[in-house]
Amino acid sequence: MDRIEASGLDLKDQVISINRVTKVVKGGKNLSFAALVVVGNENGVVGFGSGKAREVPLAIKKGIEAAKKNLVRVPLSGSTIPHQTLGVFGAGRVLLKPAPEGKGVIAGGPVRAVMQLVGVRDVVTKSIGSSNPHNVVRATFEGLRSLKDPTSVARLRRQNIEEAQTT
Repeated sequence: MDRIEASGLDLKDQVISINRVTKVVKGGKNLSFAALVVVGNENGVVGFGSGKAREVPLAIKKGIEAAKKNLVRVPLSGSTIPHQTLGVFGAGRVLLKPAPEGKGVIAGGPVRAVMQLVGVRDVVTKSIGSSNPHNVVRATFEGLRSLKDPTSVARLRRQNIEEAQTT
């Protein structure tokens, strides 16, 4: 996949989780924060990243910068996804199914944030296995990466779109 430049896009960000992390050292405990952030333009481009810092706003800022370096383009079919897919990362599995117009985003927590920022307005999802936000977000991204555009599939099969959709 080619790298998407974040500078020309109007990206919105959403914090998925903030985790308080302590490191025990000789003098006591060092407290820091880890933030998981998703950014997207609500038009088929989305990315995620995580940042760690001593203060929450700085961790979120680092997460946003990391997410902008990790953007992917998702093929959309109107207000939904082109086909059903299963994203797997570690023990986390996320099932993504296209839904008819007006159904809405049927998703929980981290998956809902990703779907809204990618611009999908009608989708049914099911998170299976791990409920760890990092694994769920990564599984969702694996599912989104595996989506294929109907025109590119038809071109690979050397058929027109109507033939490719019937097979």
